[in-house]
Parts: sequence; structure tokens; C-alpha cells
Amino acid sequence: MPWAPVPARPASTPLADEASTGRATADPATGSATSSTASSTASSTASPAAAPAKRRLVGVDAARGLALIGMIAIHILPSWDPETFEPTAQWTVFAGRSAALFALLAGVGLAFSTGGRTPHTGRAMTADRAGVAVRALLIAGLGLAINHVLPGSTIDEVPAVNILVYYGAFFLLAIPFLRLPARALFVWAGVFALAGPALVHLLRDVLPVVERYNPDYLDLVGDPGATAARLLLTGTFPALPYLAYLLTGLAIGRLDLAGIRVQTGLVLGGALLAAGASLASWVLVDRAGGLDQLVTRTPGVDEELVTEVIVFGPDPTLPTTTWWWLTVGGPYTNTPPALLLGLGSAVAALGVFLLLARRWGSWLLPLSAMGAMTLTVYSAHLLALAAEVHYDEPLWFWIHVAVAMAFALLWRQAMGQGPLERLVAALVRATRRRVLAREQRPG
Repeated sequence: MPWAPVPARPASTPLADEASTGRATADPATGSATSSTASSTASSTASPAAAPAKRRLVGVDAARGLALIGMIAIHILPSWDPETFEPTAQWTVFAGRSAALFALLAGVGLAFSTGGRTPHTGRAMTADRAGVAVRALLIAGLGLAINHVLPGSTIDEVPAVNILVYYGAFFLLAIPFLRLPARALFVWAGVFALAGPALVHLLRDVLPVVERYNPDYLDLVGDPGATAARLLLTGTFPALPYLAYLLTGLAIGRLDLAGIRVQTGLVLGGALLAAGASLASWVLVDRAGGLDQLVTRTPGVDEELVTEVIVFGPDPTLPTTTWWWLTVGGPYTNTPPALLLGLGSAVAALGVFLLLARRWGSWLLPLSAMGAMTLTVYSAHLLALAAEVHYDEPLWFWIHVAVAMAFALLWRQAMGQGPLERLVAALVRATRRRVLAREQRPG
């Protein structure tokens, strides 16, 4: 069957990590990345011992805030110039990379909430796992509810692909890995970066397909198998390949993120990984015969269409006519080069913000305030898109960003933790307390 991609605009992604708890250390209930408003500025009144931790947390939240802005840009602004047909600047910078950064930071948050550099053990880890499971179900449940009001069914009709349901799947799949040290987590991340895309390629054509692009409760009840297949393997943000991001973030969260050597290593290592993945894809496609294989083995595809996939991503998924499709590195292709390119970019971005926070933490407050309540802000953003309160114009992008930033700053100043983050954190803490109390009972 002929297949032809078009420069459509796949929706980018927000992973909503529950953030700021008003504590100087990460809250096990939330995996929070920031402390109170005062700490976000690395206040001079803080003790010297506390300052590195506060800078570290501000950098994490600021990176998440940038990822959220990138997601808003991908959802609202055009992906290509109608006159030149070239990709826009925001598409080139953020397409696929916002999702990678969110998923990576979700893993960092999991590390913070399960012991930091030294993973919890015994009863504490049992409680952590129960808390992560509850958090996953709550966020996925919220995502399913939002999907009921998002219009459209196909990729060309939906205003955004909601990542929250996928996010719940990420967390559930991460539970068995919570006790592993950083080195083992890096190894497993590499395994999923390679094996995840291979599984998608092998199984995509035989797995059931859910009709709606954003599955809701009706899809979950009516066709649970197809819904699970979309979340794990065939969707825009498939959980098995995306574990490469989450487990890398979990590993990074086990490191000494306050140390300048680690921060610098993240920047350099991430940049090298991204450059290496991009170079490898270019060599395989353009120099090792990949382009010819893609064209000859896929009916209806020519060199121009392959280029569109590399620049704009698939519409809606990659063909499975040849394994050479796993060598392209376009956004949302979820191939090994694409995953490693996104992973390297995300790691480098995190390192940059950690370094910036060492000296200019207070200047990052607008970003870190948004990043501290991405679950709330992202959910509100989706509801605004559902109401079609936007147009594909720069003005509406800036309105969304300005409103989100102003709300985050004002709410954080007055109330601290975001409203949805507060609710999720309370339920997670209650779960942990119950598990700990049960574990401590004699007999």
C-alpha cells in the first residue's frame, strides 16, 4: 500500500512531574525538584550546605519550564514555512526534544523521591513503589479525562497529543528499576533505546489499533488491548522506547548533581551523544545505502518523502517494509538515532541549566516556577486547546506562555505547590504512610 508522509505537526509532549513542595529537599511523595519560593532564588540567607542542593533543584525545574515552553510552541506555532516549505526555527529546536527533556526530568524526579544518590531500601522502598504506582494511576487517569474533551480523532484533527496517559505508563514500567544504581540504569537505558524501536518495528503491523489518537476511558474499557498497545509500542510516545529517557534521568538523579564536574560532564556528554547519533544516522542513510533501501523497499516513497520524514517526522508512523527505517533520526520516529539524539540534547540541556543555576538561579525563576507545576500548567494548556482558544499565530503562543508564567509565579508566591501537584502529593503521601504503617505492624 503506498505510503506518503506530509509535513503535519505531531503534537509535542509534556511530562508533568509533580514539583515544588516547599521543602529544601525532595519530597518522596512527589519527586519534587524545587523547594519554596525563597529557595528558588538561592537566597543569601540559606546555609552554605543547603545552597548547592537549592541550585541543583532550581536548575532541574528551569529545564522543565523550558521543555514546557517548547511543547506549547510545537502545539500552537506552525512546523513549516508555507512559502519556502522549510521547517520553522521552533520546529527545528523543539520537535521531539521537548518530549525527551520532559521524560528525562521525570526520571530525575523519581530519583529524588526514592532516596537521591542512595536508593531507599526495605520498607521505605516498598512505600516508594506504592507511591509511584499511585502517582502513575492518578496522572494517567487525569490524562484519560482530558482526552474526553480534546476534539478530533486523527493526527490531523487533534490539537495536541496528550502525553499524560503515556506518562502514567512510564512510571509504572519504571517501578522495577528504582533500586538499581546509576551504572546499571545507564545500561538498561541503552537496552531500551535499541530494543524498544526493534519491538515497535516487529509488532506494529500485528498489534490492535485504537481508533482515537488520544485514547480516553471509553477506549480503555472498550478495547483495553489496543489502548495498551498504543501506550507501550505504537503511540506517539511509546513507553517501552521512552524508558531510555526515564531510566537515564533516574540514573542522573543518582549522581552528585550539585557537583560542577557532574554538571559539566552532562553538557559535554550530552552534546557528544547528540552529535554522534546525528552523524551515525546521516552516514547510514546518506552514505551507507540506506536511502536507496528505503526508496526501493517502500512503495510510494521517493527521496523527497524520506527527507520529509527526517525533517518533520512520520505521518503518522514509520513503515515497516525494511529495517533501514530504524536508521532515520527524524522527530517522533522513535528510532535508535532519534532516541539517542533526543537523549543527548536533553542531558546537555539539563547540564546547562544546572550550571546556570549555580550563579543566576534567581534569574531562572520565571522558568523554574512554570517547571515546578507542569502538571497544572500543561493540563490547563490542553483544556485551552480543546476550547480552541488559540490560532496558529505567534500572538497566541505568547499569550499561552505569558498566562502560564504569570499564574505559576503568583500561585507559587501565594500558595507554594501547584494545585494539581498538591492533590497528587497528598494522595501519594497518604499511600506511603499506609504502606509504612502496615509494614511496621507485628506479625
